[in-house]
Amino acid sequence: MISSTKSISIAIPAAIVVLALGGCVVAPPSAPSVVALPHHGESLDQFQQNDYVCRDYANRSTNQSGAAQAATNNSVNSAALGTLGGAAIGALFGAAAGNAGAGAAIGAGSGLLIGGANGANGAQYSAAGLQAHYDAAYAQCMTSKGDTIAQPRPYYVAPQPYYAPPPGYVAPPPVMYAPYPYY
Repeated sequence: MISSTKSISIAIPAAIVVLALGGCVVAPPSAPSVVALPHHGESLDQFQQNDYVCRDYANRSTNQSGAAQAATNNSVNSAALGTLGGAAIGALFGAAAGNAGAGAAIGAGSGLLIGGANGANGAQYSAAGLQAHYDAAYAQCMTSKGDTIAQPRPYYVAPQPYYAPPPGYVAPPPVMYAPYPYY
């Protein structure tokens, strides 16, 4: 019974660390997020061949594996530094309160949470940058072959006009909430 309790007490913090660092992984782009259209008179086979060549060009021009690995390393390092910093600050506050161990544990957990969130945020921005670079390379290649890139049209919603209430309009009384109904 004691060994299962000890293994659970080790497994739970390990699972928390794995989950916190799992959000820091940057996956390289696998496809363009822009729409390419064939030029007039181009066959589907030729368009698919151009698409394949341009995807390969975009993959080679972005160095996806190196950039994704660097972004992942940065985000994991951010989580690790947050954990260490949180443990140090927690130990200081815990020592002042009389229990440095509990303060260090609480600080490490807080630092891991904040550092992991910061790392995941940085990873998201890195992934967006990788995707933008991939899309630019793909679009340049496709347009150089005569194909076009569909640009999304801006979507504008006009604000609704304000109509003043008609003359003589009396607003309803405000709603009052009381802790107990008055009977």
